[in-house]
Amino acid sequence: MNTIEPPSTEAVTTTATTFGSTADLTSALIRAATAHGQHETRTGTADPNWPDWYAAYMVAEQAGTEPPL
Repeated sequence: MNTIEPPSTEAVTTTATTFGSTADLTSALIRAATAHGQHETRTGTADPNWPDWYAAYMVAEQAGTEPPL
């Protein structure tokens, strides 16, 4: 006997991030760099994983969610 599962009611979260122009991307990178500098000041150490931090910051900024600490 086969059973059919009902459709999921879970929300789907997307992290698709796009920029309308190179100027928009440049601005986002500058904002991420500024925020990352503040992050490194708070932690007191250089962050070797800065590309991951920048990416998480830029995705959160566009999604309207909390950026990384």
